[in-house]
Amino acid sequence: MAQPTNRQELIDYCLRQLGAPVLEINVADEQIDDLVDDAIQYFNERHFDGVQPTFMKYEITEEDIERGKARPPGAPDGESQLGITTTSVTKTIVGTATTFNYYENSNYIALPPDIIGINKVFQMDDYASVASSNMFSFKYQLFLNDLYYWGAADILTYFMGMTYLETLNYLLNTHTHVRFNQRSDRLYIDINWDNVTAGEYLIIDCYKALNGTDYTRLWNDSFLKPYLTALIKRQWGQNLIKFQGVKLPGGVEFNGRQIFDDAVKEIEEIKERMTFNYELPPFDMIG
Repeated sequence: MAQPTNRQELIDYCLRQLGAPVLEINVADEQIDDLVDDAIQYFNERHFDGVQPTFMKYEITEEDIERGKARPPGAPDGESQLGITTTSVTKTIVGTATTFNYYENSNYIALPPDIIGINKVFQMDDYASVASSNMFSFKYQLFLNDLYYWGAADILTYFMGMTYLETLNYLLNTHTHVRFNQRSDRLYIDINWDNVTAGEYLIIDCYKALNGTDYTRLWNDSFLKPYLTALIKRQWGQNLIKFQGVKLPGGVEFNGRQIFDDAVKEIEEIKERMTFNYELPPFDMIG
């Protein structure tokens, strides 16, 4: 099928591109399955169409809060701390052994394995509400002092005021500082857990890897098809290299090295096209 809609159809398409069924492609099914997984992983991590921006809602529980606090309520001194990892380093300085203690927030929220990137985490609570009852919030003071009633200020003034508040929130507000690594599936949120109430929600702005089960058009991607074909071709050549110089009946000789070298060159060209055509450019870092 020229336009594959599932995993097996993509494999059959790639084998036909290499000459099957006219030629026998000397690659085991297990090897092909591994190459498909490798191609999908590369596609999800590098191609802009390999992920989908999404928002995930998480409800904070009492267990999350207890883990996040330095000690559980009423715990006696000396009891092991929750949510805090202590690293001690002892160095000899001028003949005296000195111990340095470092403390790190170890409380995290487990994320699904298909989440490969985090943009931001929004804490949906009373402080973030437009009609907040907290009189010291920025939005409360803005509406109290500047927006006497709807229509008292023009849209430009309102837009500039809200932009200013967003800037202040970005520079001063620490409740959205997060740490995330794709390989750990852990979202660390550096906040004061004493100010968090069970039942509040975290809105996680993230990137979710596409999967072929829910999005069948993934198998027909114009990058994935030639990339997987080249991977199978490289494996084919690698399998035949050990038969280099062996002559078959009729004087036919395997040339696995040539197949392998051609595939390596094709993979390099495909990855170069990925960099220039399909991969999002990195953000500039200043400072």
